[in-house]
Amino acid sequence: MAVNLNRAEFVRSAVRPSDFPRDALPQVVFAGRSNVGKSSVINRLLNRKNFARVGAAPGKTTQINYFRIDDQFYLVDLPGYGYAKVSKQERDRWGKLIEAWFADTALMTLGILIVDARHKPTADDRTMSDFFRSTGKPYAVVANKLDKLKKSEVQGNLEQVAQVLELPEEVPVIPFSAEKGDGKPELLSLILRHAEEER
Repeated sequence: MAVNLNRAEFVRSAVRPSDFPRDALPQVVFAGRSNVGKSSVINRLLNRKNFARVGAAPGKTTQINYFRIDDQFYLVDLPGYGYAKVSKQERDRWGKLIEAWFADTALMTLGILIVDARHKPTADDRTMSDFFRSTGKPYAVVANKLDKLKKSEVQGNLEQVAQVLELPEEVPVIPFSAEKGDGKPELLSLILRHAEEER
């Protein structure tokens, strides 16, 4: 699948289920904790500096943001979760929006869960992983911030991610550095393969 990643455009921010695009283009959805570097991963994939806004404060993405890539598929950026400074009311609103998104099983083509390679996945990470698994659709885990680990720590930390999230064997854990670009070719080829299969 030949895709021009430079042809990437912001389409809309969805605040309610009626805002979700349903035009049969594949949808690749990104989820992760507020401070895990989700926007940076998306920016790295698209070779853009500030395409997916990198907030000075975590938790800036409060809607579901849609980016259309070369008119061939969407990157879907879910609100970051687990950020304590957001009001409970706001967290509940995000939760309902995300639940509504996952409840419509026609939407997701591929799920990408971003976790911090340095730390054990949180209870929220486990919940999100369960959301992805419940769809029956393919998903992958991206262990970001690889550049902050010593080489000797990498393997053990990746195994811990797979173990804590109780990942099925077919779910890959991709070591990634939004900072340096490690893991980008693997993640990109996974996304393009699934987007092509869906079309």
